[in-house]
Amino acid sequence: MTNHLKRIAAPKTWNINRKDRTFIIKPNAGGHALQSGLALTVIVRDMLKLANTASEVKKILNNKPVLVNGKRRKDYRYVVGLFDIVSFVDLEQYFKLTKDKKGRLDLVNISKEEAELKFSKIMGKTKLPGGKLQYNLHDGINIICDKEAKVGDTLILSLPKLEVKKVLPLKPGAEVLLANGKHSGVVGQLKEIKGNEVVCQVNKETIETAKKYLFVIK
Repeated sequence: MTNHLKRIAAPKTWNINRKDRTFIIKPNAGGHALQSGLALTVIVRDMLKLANTASEVKKILNNKPVLVNGKRRKDYRYVVGLFDIVSFVDLEQYFKLTKDKKGRLDLVNISKEEAELKFSKIMGKTKLPGGKLQYNLHDGINIICDKEAKVGDTLILSLPKLEVKKVLPLKPGAEVLLANGKHSGVVGQLKEIKGNEVVCQVNKETIETAKKYLFVIK
């Protein structure tokens, strides 16, 4: 597998300048699909402008504590995906990777307190011997806990220990991000669930979309 791909062929979800250079660094395989994650180099160099070259990014990662979800990362191709937290300890700057209104991956500046929590969507669950539950999350994380939740709910996890602090249920009245589909990046209120389809209210507009596209954020 090549370490690069042409910028013009990069996923539409990548918020990058496609005419700046010919190639861009491809992230390593990880918990996020290619269209849902970016290489750490792209975050540091292309989005935050903290470096001019990949070599400078490597020096920063080797010499400065750069954390992803509370753990230090030195791999310049480490994949950072939707709702991951990137912390620059020395600079006291903290960011969350989310989506803008055009459905592109975008960084949002957050506080140190917010950087201690991570949102993860439940994609599957298994009941284990003893009554505990194992949840399979959207970012490749598997956790075991006693709290009851359903597929589609969002878990708020403390970093870096990944302890479940709160469950945000997928139910009418919840504030949701449309993470995929035609309206990707839009935030609205869930009004109705009809099987695998849902109805959301976005400002004064009513949107119908697939239930699997929703990500509960409040």
